[in-house]
Amino acid sequence: MTRERLRVVFLSALIGLAFVLAWQAFAGTKPAGKGIPGPLAVGATAWQMLADPFYDNGPNDKGIGLQLAASLGRLALGYLSASAMAVMLGVTLGLSPLLYRAINPYVQVLKPVSPLAWMPLFLYTIKDSGQSAILVIFMSSLWPTLANTAFGVASIKRDYLNVASILQLSWSRRLVTVILPAAAPAIVAGLRISVGSAWVAIVAAEMLIGGTGIGYFVWNEWNNLALTSVIFAILAIGLIGVLLDAGLARLARRLAYTE
Repeated sequence: MTRERLRVVFLSALIGLAFVLAWQAFAGTKPAGKGIPGPLAVGATAWQMLADPFYDNGPNDKGIGLQLAASLGRLALGYLSASAMAVMLGVTLGLSPLLYRAINPYVQVLKPVSPLAWMPLFLYTIKDSGQSAILVIFMSSLWPTLANTAFGVASIKRDYLNVASILQLSWSRRLVTVILPAAAPAIVAGLRISVGSAWVAIVAAEMLIGGTGIGYFVWNEWNNLALTSVIFAILAIGLIGVLLDAGLARLARRLAYTE
């Protein structure tokens, strides 16, 4: 580890320690049950919840591990299906400037719409809360990957495509050996943005649909006034988000190249 990195780690740990101490001091000035629980109380709850994270005592009493697994399962279904469609549409739009200009106004209209705004329509048409939540994830994941893929494909040097034409490569060979590798950094950047949006959206959607999931867990614990559980769940949500982003960031570094 370099000296600069050691300094960054030390400063980050110092900031974290100062925050925890300030949090504990603030919590200690409030009467019991009148303020936000301190880190010691949250740590005790976390230890208890992590001791048996996969228990199942009924619809409203499941371990934190089961709740996170339910959320990650919905995330995987919505995110992967949206990513596949976004990449296919993005490649098509990136290779056809005329089609891109024709479709772009509709994309610009739909892109700013909050994914949760689609929930009532999905619930009305599908009449299944679990599938509606997956479709919310789909909508939140679609646009960043679509836009980045179209941009990445449109930015490919024409020389690459001309060489593929001279070699008379089939469309599938051209896609796999030229287009996708050249646009990969932009595609992964879109996937990275999309996974963050999807993780934010699934937590909010689960607060609405109930059942299982970390979002519903947070809402249910709030209704029970179990603030230590709420704070621990917030920290768990943040940690999962960091891990998802770090995985795609590592993939982006592996795919990055310089000409």
